[in-house]
Amino acid sequence: MIRAFLAPLLLVLSGPLLPLAQAQEATKIEGIIAIVNDDPISFTDVRARARMLLLSLGGTEPTPEQVQQLTSQALDQLIDEKLKLQEAAEYEVEVSDSDINNSLERLARQSGLTREGLTNTIMQAGINPTSLEDQTRADIAWQRIMNGLYGSRIRISDNQIQDQLNRLETAAEKDQYLLSEIFLFAPEIQMRDDAITAAISIRDQITAGAPFELAAQRFSSAPTAATGGDMGWVTIEDLDEARATEIAAMSGPGLTAPIQVEDGVYIMLMKNKREPVEKSVRLDITRLAAINRSRAALDATLEQISECGDIAELADADPNIIASVIQDLDIKNLTNDAGQIFLDMPLDTYTEALSFNGSASVTYLCARTDFSGNLPGRDQIEDQLFSQQLSMVSNRSLRNLRREATIIRR
Repeated sequence: MIRAFLAPLLLVLSGPLLPLAQAQEATKIEGIIAIVNDDPISFTDVRARARMLLLSLGGTEPTPEQVQQLTSQALDQLIDEKLKLQEAAEYEVEVSDSDINNSLERLARQSGLTREGLTNTIMQAGINPTSLEDQTRADIAWQRIMNGLYGSRIRISDNQIQDQLNRLETAAEKDQYLLSEIFLFAPEIQMRDDAITAAISIRDQITAGAPFELAAQRFSSAPTAATGGDMGWVTIEDLDEARATEIAAMSGPGLTAPIQVEDGVYIMLMKNKREPVEKSVRLDITRLAAINRSRAALDATLEQISECGDIAELADADPNIIASVIQDLDIKNLTNDAGQIFLDMPLDTYTEALSFNGSASVTYLCARTDFSGNLPGRDQIEDQLFSQQLSMVSNRSLRNLRREATIIRR
């Protein structure tokens, strides 16, 4: 993707490109576009970052309007990076060359390139490789600061995990949508128009062929950015009102127009829709029977059982006791009355004794599982909730830094 759209990108962003050495020299004499707590950002810095954003998006040759909006996005990114690196210096957080190399090698593999190929592609686009290295350094340092300050403070309780599981089980009984998102964070009203215009530009690039996943990784402020914007299967109730309205109105897979919310702008991609999953209950039961019709022998065995694991050993020890195991029994295969009995019974208990074909018997309930589609495990849910909370803390911290910083735009 990067190779395919390199040539058009060489023609945009301020005309002819300078060789790398000349570009570096130009940085010294070219004007400053912003100052962040005494740290300058040059026009060359912004132009290089905008080129890099376009390079990562791919797509067709951008229009002048798209270039202008992505340049504004590039400046915002550079301001955030300055703030992150200043915090890293404050907390004495160091990022080694090895850390950066490992991160860039992963990025190169995602683009179908080697590390050397990625560097060459960037240089051919007139971008100083240090621009990408600085971005990587800031992201790694910021992640370490957030993990160090707040990672140990975030606690995901069993109740939170169970609540999320309950929500997922309920969601499985409703229409579900496979969604991805790009969120442009714009908490202030004066930033909203720029965010909307940037969203339109990004959407146009995606429509022209740029991968949604790469756009999300580069531009989105949502926690899902790391996974290319993937939200998984969600219901309308999981979304805010503005997004829910747009998604519900879609007739099939596709992109939404930019959607304004209280603190920014979304672009949503609906990849699929599925109907509610029919809920089923499956049972693991064991039928215990005394073949000599001796209720006393059956009762004596039952008194020794504390859990299902005891049954086999006790049945083997008494020739008059037979244990018949039935696993994964769909409750729909039972009569309504029998099914309701097993729904109401606590686990590791047994039914009333019955006499049938010369034997007294009971049925022991070993396990009961509700199936509401493919639900994630508790560990996976815990990781998701942790990432969401840490991302919210990170966004809030960066927003506070912006508010407290002295930022001069020229």
